[in-house]
Amino acid sequence: METRKSSRLMIIDEHGRLLLFLYKDEHQAPFWATVGGELRPSENYVEAAKRELYEETGLIQDVDEMLRERDDVYAVARSVPARWLEKYFLVKWPANREVFAAKWTDEEKSTIQTWKWWSLDELLENEASLFKPDWIPDLLRSVLQR
Repeated sequence: METRKSSRLMIIDEHGRLLLFLYKDEHQAPFWATVGGELRPSENYVEAAKRELYEETGLIQDVDEMLRERDDVYAVARSVPARWLEKYFLVKWPANREVFAAKWTDEEKSTIQTWKWWSLDELLENEASLFKPDWIPDLLRSVLQR
């Protein structure tokens, strides 16, 4: 089985809300997940995180600390299952900035349906299975309790 690497971004605004994208593909029911994507061959996790931040949200800035790692097997749009090694980084979203799709790929344009800023209460009011991974609400809670 192929091993792939991905940087994921826990983007939190000044109100403590988390930015999530709604994904829909042929492998599962629609789900909400963080911004992020696969590393290119010459990139490290931080470089990929910064690139994905700009490409998917239009924001150019450094990423903060790495919050969590994940090792899981799953398939993404137009692919077969692979082992994914993910690192989740914190990003503090500046006030008065709008999210825009700066450089979405064709795959992103077909799988990302919309985005939303979620409060912790909103996350907790929904079934954990709506989020991938299902521990996203707990990770947001831990960041906000710092």
